[in-house]
Amino acid sequence: MNTSFSSETKNELARIVIGDKCCQAAELSALLRFNGRLELTRNKRKTLCITTDNAGTARKAFKLFKSLSEFPLTVIMETKKRFNTNRFYMVRAQLDIENAAVLKKLGLIDQEKGLVFGVAPEMVKSRCCKRAYLRGAFLARGSVSRPGGSYHLEITCPSYELAESVQKLSDGLGINFRIIERKSRAVLYLKDSEQIADCMRIMGANYALLEFENIRAFKSMKNQVNRQVNCETANLEKTLNASIRQVEVIQQLIDKIAVQGIPEQLRELALLRLDYPDATLRELGEMMNPSLSKSGVAYRMRKIEKLGERL
Repeated sequence: MNTSFSSETKNELARIVIGDKCCQAAELSALLRFNGRLELTRNKRKTLCITTDNAGTARKAFKLFKSLSEFPLTVIMETKKRFNTNRFYMVRAQLDIENAAVLKKLGLIDQEKGLVFGVAPEMVKSRCCKRAYLRGAFLARGSVSRPGGSYHLEITCPSYELAESVQKLSDGLGINFRIIERKSRAVLYLKDSEQIADCMRIMGANYALLEFENIRAFKSMKNQVNRQVNCETANLEKTLNASIRQVEVIQQLIDKIAVQGIPEQLRELALLRLDYPDATLRELGEMMNPSLSKSGVAYRMRKIEKLGERL
């Protein structure tokens, strides 16, 4: 099965073990803000639910819930009926009577029980928590293209306010996301390969980063070789065109004034050019007696061309 680079990256991030509770809470907070919702079950019990199409992300959400609370947890897998291939995982945590305390702890509501639409400042006080939050956001709604083609990493946000909040958080980590609007949603994105590499490193996707850097290095080397070949091809074409022009001028001079009519200091070079139309100026200079530098050959060749123009 051909796994996408995004899935490979998410699977690696999902396997990261976090020891600090503050970082666990930051990552779970991001998962809930980007891909979660508060539901009311049939028996009127409130549950926090995270839906994802990535099994690794579902396992990570389950582990974070289990580490941070004692709520009853359930994991449900559903398959789209149309193609029977796209699987979705729902992780549900059943809340108890202390709902408000839990939602505050995860940065979803403030002290007045109002909804927090951006990133709650208390969730990302330290750099490690900021990294965890960014990782959770990517696990929830992120994607990154395999670097064989164009470079692109993005995170789709439920609201523009949340996008701006994560953008500000990322700026503090040295990652400069841009924001665009797509289908009424705000999308954070990076197109610079260096920034994408830094983002993957900060999130902790080290193996994916290694693959990214290897492909990027190969692509850079390939582009460099192509540029060099193109440059050499252009120079060769320029040299051949100049040689053809010079041969034509010399032939016209011979037709009009004969070989003896060409000044003696130019005659040897003119005959060499006729005999060796593919030779470079440096090679022509080495054939002359005495030998002449490339610049000296170029100077005499210009004099031959000017002589041809006068006639």
